[in-house]
Amino acid sequence: MAPPGPEGGRGEARKARSPPRRPFRGSNTGKGVGCRVPAPRGRAGQDPAVAVGRGAGRWADARSPASPSVPGSPVAAATAPGKKITARLKRTLPVRGPQAPTLSELMRWYCLNTNTHGCRRIVVSRGRLRRLLWILLTLSAVGLILWQCAELLMNYYSASVSVTVQFQKLPFPAVTICNINPYKYSAMKEYLSELDKETKKALETFYGFSEGKSKVRRSVDEWNSTGSEFFQQIPLLKVEDFPRMATDLHSGQKRKIEGSVFHKDSSIVNSGDSNDIIGFQLCDANNSSDCALYTFSSGVNAIQEWYKLHYMNIMAQIPLETKEKLSYSADDLLLTCFFDGLSCDKRHFTRFHHPLHGNCYTFNSGENGTILSTSTGGSEYGLQVVLYIDEADYNPFLVTSTGAKIIVHDQNEYPFIEDIGTEIETAAATSIGMHFTRSRKLSKPYSDCTETGADIPVENLYNKSYSLQICLHSCFQKAMVQSCGCAQYAQPLPAGAEYCNYKKNPNWMYCYYRLHEKFVKEQLGCQQICKDACSFKEWALTTSIAQWPSTVSEDWMLRVLSWDKGQKLNKKLNKTDLANLMVFYKDLNERFISENPANTLVILLSNFGGQLGLWMSCSVVCVIEIVEVFFIDSLSIVMRRQWQKAKKWWNDRKRGSSGKAPQASDVERQGHDNPVCIDEDLPTFTTALRLPLPQDGPLPRTPPPNYSTLRLETAFTEQLPDTLELGQH
Repeated sequence: MAPPGPEGGRGEARKARSPPRRPFRGSNTGKGVGCRVPAPRGRAGQDPAVAVGRGAGRWADARSPASPSVPGSPVAAATAPGKKITARLKRTLPVRGPQAPTLSELMRWYCLNTNTHGCRRIVVSRGRLRRLLWILLTLSAVGLILWQCAELLMNYYSASVSVTVQFQKLPFPAVTICNINPYKYSAMKEYLSELDKETKKALETFYGFSEGKSKVRRSVDEWNSTGSEFFQQIPLLKVEDFPRMATDLHSGQKRKIEGSVFHKDSSIVNSGDSNDIIGFQLCDANNSSDCALYTFSSGVNAIQEWYKLHYMNIMAQIPLETKEKLSYSADDLLLTCFFDGLSCDKRHFTRFHHPLHGNCYTFNSGENGTILSTSTGGSEYGLQVVLYIDEADYNPFLVTSTGAKIIVHDQNEYPFIEDIGTEIETAAATSIGMHFTRSRKLSKPYSDCTETGADIPVENLYNKSYSLQICLHSCFQKAMVQSCGCAQYAQPLPAGAEYCNYKKNPNWMYCYYRLHEKFVKEQLGCQQICKDACSFKEWALTTSIAQWPSTVSEDWMLRVLSWDKGQKLNKKLNKTDLANLMVFYKDLNERFISENPANTLVILLSNFGGQLGLWMSCSVVCVIEIVEVFFIDSLSIVMRRQWQKAKKWWNDRKRGSSGKAPQASDVERQGHDNPVCIDEDLPTFTTALRLPLPQDGPLPRTPPPNYSTLRLETAFTEQLPDTLELGQH
């Protein structure tokens, strides 16, 4: 081989004279900062110093020109120093990014690579003041985001709705008409004769009332106390020293009031003289000491309530077919009928029996599948009927007013006459104008309503579409059957149950009043179980009354109506027995109120995006990145570290039992952080070679190079001619 030229010799001499550089301990390539020095690696059981020495020696040989190669040859390409260094860097540098071994390195990598500018500025800013300011700004932005997002979520799940009103034509509703007097008194006398007799005796004792005699109050002692079943069941009392003493009006004996006292009317403070307070006492049939006194400030209310209890007990024992015959027929109630300017008759009415109101009749019930509609609004195109009330055949103790009750409802709804019925007086023309409103509410989470009532654990006893009233009445009737063993007469009969009466259920009145008290105080649970219906229809009624018939037309009109009724001309009807009713739409516009969510999912996501973009210039990709780093990668690192600790503990335990020498710890294998490395400077090969040794312990240095390879005189004994020529020049 020819000896090298002067330049080559000087270069080799400089390399020989230059002090050996510190071995490369680790750096980073590409993006990120190389601040971690890997630990020396060796074979199992080999001293780390030996491994470091060998590695450093190979590096020194790679930098030395003692191993020349032909450029472009496969051997040169395979053993090029640059490629060896690159491969060595890839093998020895610590892992960065989502696969970082520690949380601190993962967070640092995230802050340097994230699109969230605040986090990056915290890492790359110089000086503590700047970093503190960026930390405060970033945390403030995060707090504002959390606050605004919480407000958006609360607004999203709040019952904020928008109301839409639209108008359109509509069909005519169902109109149910009942006589206030449920049964003809002349037909009911044989069932109520004993009760009426005892009631008259009570009135005579209380107020000196007597038919055909002077109104002189009788003494209680003059009352014959034999055979009075009604007063034995529910004794009437006159409270003399409230609330301690009372006089039994049937036996005349004074008794001490024990148990609860319930005042059914106004407060006892406003009831006046205590001598005027009357009531009745209900006791538990199984425990005579458990009693309750129900007092009334008015004797009228006390007598009516006492009479109604016995009346329901009697009616509960009469078959339904018999009660329908005792009540009013369609021919008895209806005299004339017009609808939409055309004549109508009883064929347009459907009968149903109400326990408290007897036979009621519904116009346009839709049972035959046909629902009538009106052509236009106004009183001339609605329903016009003349009702025969027959005041002379009223029960004097059961009802105290004269007329009829009507209710406007949907064809699928049950008419609760006793709750929301409108009373029509006699000798007057009553005009009822209607405005129809159909409402639609949103169910959960916007409101606590039910669509069909299928989710309510209460059986529907009315065979009609669900409503809140149906649920409440059905719930009370179910509780009545469970607690008292029988059903209350005013409500539909559940399957397998029977109505309460004295003979089979002697304790039902006391049980009923106790149960009703819990129901009113919302202790029965029905108000908590029952919910409003999400869809409902409502007719707003406007009532006006005028005298009918007028004085000038009274004579001929009553004669014609008497003729239509089929009576003799010499016995005309009395105007107090008649009532004129008109039900019509004021206009044919429907008011539809619907609830629509003011905050949809699209609006919620848009608001979230606006808050993230406003405060942190963050997008959906940034959110995905945050989820990946702070949840997936962080959890992975924590689990990996725990697994390494568990594995190390297991290996130490095995070595302790087998007596093997311990190997290099995990910390030594992972390397150490380099304090000289600056965050903002990207690593280069030069800076990697200048990395200092770790401070915690001395590591073996690189052995000196073999200078024997630089002794050129042993290889070349004579100077070559070409070098002589160059030296002369």
